Amino acid sequence: MRTNNVDRWVREAVQIDAGDQCLHGNLCIPPHAKGLIAFVHGSGSSRFSTRNLFVAEFLNERGFATLLFDLLSSSEEQIDNLTARYRFDISLLSRRVLHATEWIQNDQRTKQLSIGYFGASTGAAAALVSASRLGAAVKAVVSRGGRPDLASGYLSGVTCPTLFLVGERDSEVLKLNLKTLSLLPETTVKEIEIVPDATHLFEEPGALAVVANAAARWFKAYLSGKKNGS
Repeated sequence: MRTNNVDRWVREAVQIDAGDQCLHGNLCIPPHAKGLIAFVHGSGSSRFSTRNLFVAEFLNERGFATLLFDLLSSSEEQIDNLTARYRFDISLLSRRVLHATEWIQNDQRTKQLSIGYFGASTGAAAALVSASRLGAAVKAVVSRGGRPDLASGYLSGVTCPTLFLVGERDSEVLKLNLKTLSLLPETTVKEIEIVPDATHLFEEPGALAVVANAAARWFKAYLSGKKNGS
């Protein structure tokens, strides 16, 4: 049985058993990792999303482990690319996040690390549903340009610190995020940060760096290194 050597980087392709499907992911663990952040991709995206890769590498450099994984199998992705059949199926996507979280909790390299979620677009809703269902097992959530409104039936159960990052010029999504923020429990630590001049994909110069910095600050504040807080 392999265990994580805390003195070296771990970079591996992994497979996650999701019951009826096998999901593919990329695991990165820096030395002495401060916690692990699972990336929950948005509509029609995958573990190769350039935006999420940018944020993941930024977090890796600051001592956080990351897991980027596909929410859909290759055959499901082909169907979804043609029909958009699965990308708004939050129930399905959240079940896949739960499977990935279970994998993290059982793998020898990651089982002692506290878990956070970084969700984008519809993936943010799946992350919030999963956080609601798992309770204290999830320590923090960050949403980038997310659709948290699609998790409306589960928002009252989200107890972990939650940060919404939204572009100033992404007007409709900004309205949805502001409304959703008010629906989270009063006792939940929650914030919204509006990125100046940014649109939905944060393609403007410097916008994604603002996202990465904000995410790193949030996870540093709320994601401890080990489950027991050590």
